[in-house]
Amino acid sequence: MNDTLKSIALPVLAIAAALLLFGVFVWFAGVSPVDVWVTLFKGAFGDWFSWQNTLQRAAPLMLTALCVAIPARAGLVVIGAEGALVLGGLACAALPYVLALPQNGLGTALVCLAGAMAGAAWTAIAGALRRYRGINETISSLLLAYVAIGLFKHAVEGPLRDPASLNKPSTLPLDDSLRIGGILGSDIHWGLALGVLACLVLWVWLRFTASGFSVSVVGGNLRAAQLVGLPASRLVLLACGLGGAAAGLGGAVEVAAVHTSANASLIAGYGYAGILVSFMARHNPVAIIPVAILFGGFGAAGSLLQRRLGLPDASVLVLQGLAFVLILASEALRERDWNWRVLLLPRREPSAAQLSMGDKIA
Repeated sequence: MNDTLKSIALPVLAIAAALLLFGVFVWFAGVSPVDVWVTLFKGAFGDWFSWQNTLQRAAPLMLTALCVAIPARAGLVVIGAEGALVLGGLACAALPYVLALPQNGLGTALVCLAGAMAGAAWTAIAGALRRYRGINETISSLLLAYVAIGLFKHAVEGPLRDPASLNKPSTLPLDDSLRIGGILGSDIHWGLALGVLACLVLWVWLRFTASGFSVSVVGGNLRAAQLVGLPASRLVLLACGLGGAAAGLGGAVEVAAVHTSANASLIAGYGYAGILVSFMARHNPVAIIPVAILFGGFGAAGSLLQRRLGLPDASVLVLQGLAFVLILASEALRERDWNWRVLLLPRREPSAAQLSMGDKIA
């Protein structure tokens, strides 16, 4: 089985196995697995309303997945997209506090840019700690995410709090002229287009530009990259900055298109779900697009599972967790030599006795 087929087959089989295990899980809860599978499909892709919910959730997943995928191409495992997302949303909501923004598309672009810059700066810290202090980026990015959430809550509940927000502390809502609207009058906001565009642009950058290729060289063999004179530290910071900018843009889009202000609803786990999306897509920006739509559908179906079958809305998190474990486990099978004639059955090596018999016959 060639690498392309493996890259498609193994994630698909992992998702199928996750659905089967999720069916066993709900069966123990007294719910028919078939009903759950059908409801998942209907809630995600069954009609236009379901598609709108799915694509709404897919937009931030694309952008947070890029926060994992781009540093991964430079050899780093960064899992702090949640922190970059919440700070991006906070920067978007806070910019009107300090600047008089134009009440048009330029103002919208500026609040989105503020979110992207905040996310880039925050994620670049993890890259800098790795390159200059030798601190593991996985641990530092995760801890930085918790710090970012703490800063977010302090700002929203303290200096930036809207006095009119009582039980749910929030910043002042964005002016209508600064918000991101729907596509052709639908509930699907233009953040989806920004997510798709970011995936395509970063794919082109990685594949067809010298700097993008250099990032891949650093990720493939750091020592070789240094021997040929590549600025490894700058390239690592660039990769982390671009990934963080994508996640920060995701937070800005959530504020400008969905919540209209920064509040606790922004901490919805999109950054952590983006880790799963990126790993399933093999850190390929183009592959992130369909995978994000798939997992956006799973998230959208959670409420339907609760209404029709009595399962908790959060039960889809069990499905996501199973999928993540199985996708990681499937990586162990990627390097195996597969038999084309029997799908997914590893080819048996001849025993020593068979080899000896073959030598005698020869």
